[in-house]
Amino acid sequence: MKVGFISLPVAGHLNPMIALGRTLQMRGHEVSFIGILDAETPVRAAGLDFISFCEKEYPLGSDLYAPIATLHGLDVVKTACKLILPPFVKATIEHLPEKLVGAGFDALVIDMIHFFIELVPMSLGIPYVHIWNVLDIDFLGTTPPSFFDWPLETSSSAKGKNLQALQQLSGTIFPPILEVAVPQAKKLDLNIDWNNPRVRVSKLAVVAQYPQEFDFPGVPRASHFHYSGPFIAEGDRELIPFPWERLTGKPLIYASMGTLINGSPQVFKAILQAASKLPEVEIVLSVGKHINVDDLGTIPPNVIAVSRAPQLELLKRAMLCITHAGLNTALESLAHGVPMVAIPLGFDQPGIAARIAHHGVGEFISIVETPSAERLEGLIRKVLGDPRYGERARCFQGVIARSNGLEVAAHVVEKAYEMAVKSDLNH
Repeated sequence: MKVGFISLPVAGHLNPMIALGRTLQMRGHEVSFIGILDAETPVRAAGLDFISFCEKEYPLGSDLYAPIATLHGLDVVKTACKLILPPFVKATIEHLPEKLVGAGFDALVIDMIHFFIELVPMSLGIPYVHIWNVLDIDFLGTTPPSFFDWPLETSSSAKGKNLQALQQLSGTIFPPILEVAVPQAKKLDLNIDWNNPRVRVSKLAVVAQYPQEFDFPGVPRASHFHYSGPFIAEGDRELIPFPWERLTGKPLIYASMGTLINGSPQVFKAILQAASKLPEVEIVLSVGKHINVDDLGTIPPNVIAVSRAPQLELLKRAMLCITHAGLNTALESLAHGVPMVAIPLGFDQPGIAARIAHHGVGEFISIVETPSAERLEGLIRKVLGDPRYGERARCFQGVIARSNGLEVAAHVVEKAYEMAVKSDLNH
C-alpha cells in the first residue's frame, strides 16, 4: 500500500504523524509526507519520503503559527481561524490535487485539524483515515468543549452549557475558513452539506492518539472511532544537544510551554520565580524559539534554561513536569509515570488540563488565571507532597504501555484501506 500523510507543520502534530508513518513503513508499506517546506527536515530525518507543495505561498522559514505565539485563551483559536488557517487551507486545496494524482497514493492519513483538505481526496476518490493529534471535539455536548477547562458534569444543564458554548464558538471560528472551503468545494464539483459538522470526517476510520482511559468517561463514539494510545517513538526524533553535565542529581522538574503559544515572557518568569523558592529541586526549562533566555532576567542557580531540550530523555529522569498541557507532552509525561502541573494557554490545552485534574495525575492553573509564582509554587509543592499524584501517573504509565498505540493505529489504517477496496469491488 502506498500511503500519503498530510499533517500540520508543527512539532505537536508532526512528531506523532511521523511515528505512525515510520510504523507503517516498517510494516512494509510505502510512505510519503506531503507538506510545506518547514516540515521537510523532521520528516526526512526519520527516513521518510517528503513531497513539498505551496512553496511560493510558504517558503522555508515561514513560521506559519508565529502570530499566535504571545496570545492566550480563546484569542489563540480565533486568531488562528481568522488569520492563519484560511489562506493555508486555500493554498493546500489548490495545490494538493496535482501532488496526489502524480504520486498515485492508495490511501491518505490526514491530520484532523488540517481543516477541509479532505475535499481533495473526496473529489479524487482516494480513501482516507483521520487522526486526532489533539483532543477531539465532542459535538454532542456530552463533555465540555476542549477549549475550556471545565470539569466533567453530567446534568442536563451542564450539557446545555456545553452545547451553547460550542455553538457560539462554531459561529465565530469556522466562518472565515468556510469562506475559503465552500468555493473550493464547488471548484472540485463536490456537493457538500455544510450544516453537518461531520461531513468531512472519514467514514472509514478516525483514530485518537490517546487511550480511552485518559478521556472523560461516557463520551458516545461512532463505531469507526478508535482510541489507540500515544504515538511515541524515540528513535524518530531529531537529536537535541543538552548540557547533561550541568545536572546535579537533585530531584528534577522538567518545564516546557510547547512550541506554538510560548512567546509570553511572564509565564517563564513565573516559573523562574517559583524555582527560586524551591532550592531543593533542579528545573530544566525549555523556552522555545520565541523567547531569548537572556531576556528573562536572572536565572536561579537551580535552573538550566535552554531554547530546546530532549524532552523524552529528560522525562525519564523527572519527578514532575510543568507543562502547557499539550497532548503530546501530557501523554509523554504519563508514559514515564510523571505527574504534572499544567499552565494551559490555548487550543485544546484547557480540556487536557481538565482531564489531568479529573484523573488525579496533576493540577492546573485555570486558563482564566494569570500565572503567578506563588500559585505555581503552591501547586508544585502540592503535587510533589502528595504521593497519590505519582501513583496515579504510574497507573497511566501501565495503561499507555499496554495500549501499543502505534501498532493499533497502523492496524486500523490497514483495515480501513481493505474495507475501502472491498467497498469498491462490491460496487
